[in-house]
Amino acid sequence: MRIISLDSIRGNERLAKDIINQNETVLMTAGTVVRKEYINRLRDLDIEYIYVEDEIGKGINLADSLEFQIKEQCQKAVQNILQKYSYHNNSELEEITLVADEIIYDIMQEPEVIYNLSSIRNKSESTYAHSLNVCALSVILAFRLKLQKKRIREIAIGALLHDIGFTYISLDYQNIDLDNCLDKERKEIKKHIIYGYSAIEKMDWLAPVSKDIVISHHERLDGSGYPFHLKENKIKIGSKIVAVCDEFDSIVYGNLMKKMKVHDAIDYIVSQAGVKFELSVVKAFVASVAAYPTGALVTTNEEEIGIVLRQNPKCPTRPVIRIIRNKEGKKPEEWVEKDLTKKLTLFITGTIID
Repeated sequence: MRIISLDSIRGNERLAKDIINQNETVLMTAGTVVRKEYINRLRDLDIEYIYVEDEIGKGINLADSLEFQIKEQCQKAVQNILQKYSYHNNSELEEITLVADEIIYDIMQEPEVIYNLSSIRNKSESTYAHSLNVCALSVILAFRLKLQKKRIREIAIGALLHDIGFTYISLDYQNIDLDNCLDKERKEIKKHIIYGYSAIEKMDWLAPVSKDIVISHHERLDGSGYPFHLKENKIKIGSKIVAVCDEFDSIVYGNLMKKMKVHDAIDYIVSQAGVKFELSVVKAFVASVAAYPTGALVTTNEEEIGIVLRQNPKCPTRPVIRIIRNKEGKKPEEWVEKDLTKKLTLFITGTIID
């Protein structure tokens, strides 16, 4: 199973997973053969990517990835809780702690897990999927940094709620790039942290660490962040962790900023270590994220095209790939699998958007 964009549909692909809209209505069931004439209708419904079973995707099981499991288990719960809250049902917001506990439990089962961002997300799920990704990755980093479990739980809850202030933003910000928008739009979007903190400030069940994440996740070590332009030790560790995870997920999915490929986004975060982001947090981040996600099409220095089959937990930049086109541009007659931790002269030179 792999995930592809609507633009890559050639016709006759078989769906590997139901296509479901925001209202939980099944639009197409798994097993359906996708035809080209379906593309425009799916795009009208804000569906941009689908899961398919095809020749290229043989040997890949995205359902095993932590990102996929957490999305399946928790995304609808987060959506329901935050939607109820948006209708001023404050009493049920505390249920978000149950989601945090579930994410922590899943990660504790695989403490050395490599987080595998697909870099693909439909518009209809962007808000809630972002919160889940930031939470899961923040928990992984917190475990790698050997923080106490109580603190990790507080960070997880804060990460799930870090963008709750967007509930109060009336502006349609889905297609806005903060670097290239009107000044009044930028100012309004930046208010989400103030709106968010004002909303949760007096909630007794929320720990100070969680509240601080809501107000401080855009602060940066060099004082270039907002709203208070805090520097270095003035920023708490929970907010330093969520800052990295929030920035990374936002870059990968093009959320309010220019979109980058996963490996380029990792390079950017690394370039800001000790400048905008805490060095120890960035080191934990680099050890925790797959540079080339499972299912990604990649090119090699030997002029081959491969697909990432699985990750090497001890080496996130050197996965196991299957060659689908050799240097002559032909499909191999036999299954060719290469582990980049063993073939040390073989390198990935880039990724192909599919």
